Amino acid sequence: MGKDELLKNPVLGIFFKTIDISVNRESKISAFRAFKKAGENLEKGMSLIIFPEGKIDVHYPPILGEFKNGPFRLAIDKNILLVPVSITNIWKINWDDGSKYGSKPGICDIYVHKPINTEVLNVDDADILKDQVYQLINSKLVR
Repeated sequence: MGKDELLKNPVLGIFFKTIDISVNRESKISAFRAFKKAGENLEKGMSLIIFPEGKIDVHYPPILGEFKNGPFRLAIDKNILLVPVSITNIWKINWDDGSKYGSKPGICDIYVHKPINTEVLNVDDADILKDQVYQLINSKLVR
């Protein structure tokens, strides 16, 4: 799931049209449709990757922003395992398009956290789950 502006990219657009779910971040209807499609894909047994911040930070070095509720409500609604992942230092390698801070090849560290079972949760627990995942991911970030 990603921003629909990626559809305009000549390289990423082809990839994005075939496997991703686009969403216009300014439209609640678009977000609703995207999450409905995501739910349908989950029911088909497909995996889904969501960046719950829903944005890219403009601060250097970046700070993990507040998470949106949608991904957590979706996980609870579909009773699926949620697997938080921390990508700890990618910003040091690929901050921007290379024009201001530079981008270079390198190795990033990825931490895959223990899956969280959502079967015992209800929609009212989405905020608690969101906070729990935020703390997990943020605990591994290297600044």
